[in-house]
Amino acid sequence: MESNSPYAGTTANSDNSDGDVTVLNTLVATLLDSIEGYQKSAEDVDNEEYRRLFLERARERQQAVTKLQAAVGQLGGKPEDESSVMGSIHRVFVDLKAAVTGRDDKAIINEIERGEDYLKGKFETAIKNADLSVTARTAVGEAWISVKEGHDQMSALKHGLEGR
Repeated sequence: MESNSPYAGTTANSDNSDGDVTVLNTLVATLLDSIEGYQKSAEDVDNEEYRRLFLERARERQQAVTKLQAAVGQLGGKPEDESSVMGSIHRVFVDLKAAVTGRDDKAIINEIERGEDYLKGKFETAIKNADLSVTARTAVGEAWISVKEGHDQMSALKHGLEGR
């Protein structure tokens, strides 16, 4: 049976966890981009409340990264520790760095929300991957909580600023 999944060819058995490791490391790299984006945005934003919010979100994302990296290790893989290692990753949060320079808070929040949409899509793809092992699926599910919360929070913030 052929799969339409971008992670096709992965298996759930413990003898071949390469697919799990690839999926998890892709999410790690994307989360690391997210952390960089939040940290850069915290530097560039004028509003102190937003600054605290962005730094808190970066800390939460680091916790998700740590959990995913631990799962990669459990599966016998080498955890990603750099956001740019996987060249095929669309670096939305790194693009954010360039986009926020000299921009107002509303523009920064719009860019963050765009990055959150991208990150949410990456996680939704991983969650739908029926080939993931229990270990990988559990790690993705735990990290998803932070991703979903961050997405919803930034989306609400963006929509709250519309019309201002």
